[in-house]
Amino acid sequence: IMRFAEPLTPERVRYSVPEEMTKGSLVGNIVQDLGLDVKRLKSGRARIFTEDSREYIGLNVDKGTLVVKERIDREELCAQVSPCSLHFQIILENPIELHRIDVEILDINDHAPVFVRKEISFQISELAVPGAKFSLDNAQDSDGLNSLQTYKLNPTDHFVLKTLSHTDGTKYVEMVLQTPLDREKQEEYNLILTAFDGGSPQKSGTLKINIIVLDANDNAPVFSQSVYTALVAENASMGSLVLKVSATDADQGTNKQVSYSFSQSSKGISNIFNVDPSYGDILLTGLLDFEKNKKYELNMVATDIGGLTDTAKVMVEITDVNDNAPVINVISFSNPLPENSAPETVIAMLNVKDLDSGKNGQVRCLINPSLPFRIRQSSSNFYSLITDQILDREKMSEYNITITAIDEGSPSFSTNKTLTLKISDVNDNAPVFQRQSYTAYVMENNSPGVSVLSVKAHDKDSGNNARISYFLEDILVNGVSASTFISVNAESGEILAVRSFDYELTVVVEDNGQPSRSATVNVNVAVADSFPECRCWSVCSGFKH
Repeated sequence: IMRFAEPLTPERVRYSVPEEMTKGSLVGNIVQDLGLDVKRLKSGRARIFTEDSREYIGLNVDKGTLVVKERIDREELCAQVSPCSLHFQIILENPIELHRIDVEILDINDHAPVFVRKEISFQISELAVPGAKFSLDNAQDSDGLNSLQTYKLNPTDHFVLKTLSHTDGTKYVEMVLQTPLDREKQEEYNLILTAFDGGSPQKSGTLKINIIVLDANDNAPVFSQSVYTALVAENASMGSLVLKVSATDADQGTNKQVSYSFSQSSKGISNIFNVDPSYGDILLTGLLDFEKNKKYELNMVATDIGGLTDTAKVMVEITDVNDNAPVINVISFSNPLPENSAPETVIAMLNVKDLDSGKNGQVRCLINPSLPFRIRQSSSNFYSLITDQILDREKMSEYNITITAIDEGSPSFSTNKTLTLKISDVNDNAPVFQRQSYTAYVMENNSPGVSVLSVKAHDKDSGNNARISYFLEDILVNGVSASTFISVNAESGEILAVRSFDYELTVVVEDNGQPSRSATVNVNVAVADSFPECRCWSVCSGFKH
């Protein structure tokens, strides 16, 4: 087993592992390769984000390693696409980081070549000329680098094998008549076609070929073109004519009648295309999807009544239409957000993608410009929602932020995603008294427990930051604390006489924030000697932090 890490940039790592590794197998040491440490993975709540719903690779946060999470079958995952790779991102928070990871899945030789049919038959005229071609079934091998490599035909007394290639590099074969047949000498031939793959040890599959020699018919059909091309929009309706192929036969009577069909080497087209066997019209019988398959290669066979054939290719290219709306995925969302957050603080990270191609797949992200936020593109398909202004919870405590993703197609498609962001309070407001000063009159030698007056204050903050308490400023009057004569209800602000007095006092209000804020108010108390003459004093108002 080989695995390696190749740093592409400081934020991107590539690994290579073989398919079919057991669950829990080590893929790579992500801490070492990204220059991080395990503490950072844990504090940043590191996790894997993949644009596909299935996760084949898992993250062991305790060890800082990537491991196989699910069985990986390269053929199921990528079919014949090479190289076959998994792409995902590792996301960390506080601060937010994004690291791209590529894992290439290497092929192992776990499949042998297989023919769909175990046996095929041909009826060939004895007048078939050397060079006549007969299309043979293709073997299928799901492996990648270890897939189908060569074919061998045995015996080769009358027929030889010709190996050809599709435009995607896959091989197919034709059987070519090398020497004339003589029905009177031999009426039937039995051949074996063997397909070999490129693995070590090498695997193979076989196909039995039965040939019956017929009399007469000495001309094979000939297509008007060796290669046909057609363009079809992916939203073309079923039943639409894709193309008409045509072949002619120089024979007379029933021997010149030609029928059309797809060869066995035309893979995966039976549910999408159909050909009229009499007229050669190729019709659309299934739904096309440019995002899944951009082109098809159809291998046509024209066969006359004597079994002689000719082959041609039909190249069908699918053109894209704008049939997919953008998709918005919220990767990370910091909610609630403190009101003292600095401008350009990242609130959320978004992944936006559109399955269409070209301009149809190009996307713009927008939000209401009147909001104190903006969208910033951090990389391809990734966007950040950030603050654009100083926030004030006392003016606005909650925002509904609608993110609109619009593609560049015509007509365009758009998708909306609404995030509800709550603004959390910080203790940035001191309590404020309802009045700048208060005045009260009490009789000298008043009764204990008499209510002198009530003071009121309020705080614009919320929660604990808005909870306020009242108390006396501890001052000395003639060497005696004012609290021995006056008390203040900490919750209501009511001032009560503890016992008879004729002294001065000061009232302070304080909130419950961290750090706390407070305020004082000017309170004038007049003590009357049984008639209007009185003595007065005052306390200066102010604030402290």
